[in-house]
Amino acid sequence: MKKLLLNDRVVLILILLNSITIVLQGQLNSGQLTQLITHFDTVFSILFMIEAYVKIRTYSFKGYISSNWNRMDLFLVVIATPAVFADLFSATDLSLSYFLAFRVLRVLKIVRFFKFVPNIDHLFQGVQNALKSSVVVFLGFFVYVFVIGILSNALFGEASAVHFGTPAQSFYTVFKLFTVEGWYEIPDSINPALTILSYGLIRLFFSLVVLTGGVLGLSLVNSIFVDSMLSDNNTELEKKIETLTMEVQRLIELQEK
Repeated sequence: MKKLLLNDRVVLILILLNSITIVLQGQLNSGQLTQLITHFDTVFSILFMIEAYVKIRTYSFKGYISSNWNRMDLFLVVIATPAVFADLFSATDLSLSYFLAFRVLRVLKIVRFFKFVPNIDHLFQGVQNALKSSVVVFLGFFVYVFVIGILSNALFGEASAVHFGTPAQSFYTVFKLFTVEGWYEIPDSINPALTILSYGLIRLFFSLVVLTGGVLGLSLVNSIFVDSMLSDNNTELEKKIETLTMEVQRLIELQEK
């Protein structure tokens, strides 16, 4: 058991099988069969708990949590524990039926699959570096959404209460406009009689919003984010090339001497 649970391939197979059971739980309608699959899912949860225990005993707790992936594994095991107790014991009889709400969290165990994706650490590192480099751009985009949302709420709050009745609704509507999909339906739903703008100006306003935010704005954010990822990778490569160039130059100088 110890050797098996310390084998990443075996753990990956368990994760894949557990993913299948979770899918079957939502797919099958038979009560008894669904209950049986739920028990299988509980077995997988217990196996993951044993896995965490074995690894902690093997590597020590400090050594175990030194890995970010192990921290995530331990977190997923902890949040799945209440659901395990709810299945092993009758939550209703124990007046602990609120434990059943934790059952939905067992789906998060599938997140462990990312641990076994090739070069996933390199990808996450690139995304992390790109987020750091693009934070100003994201902040500027948020400010733009905020300004357009407040302006739209002031202009169309009464004319279209469904979309712009409150600032929160207005922010969400503006964000939907930036996705471009179906944006023309929103200005068509506004009653021009309830706003200071005519129907033509309303369409012009939303056309400009979609053009500046949806087309230009999102394209700019995407391009800067991708460029930040590539530039970070190129920077590391350039440093390696620079180091190699210096070493070659040193060898040439030693030969000349």
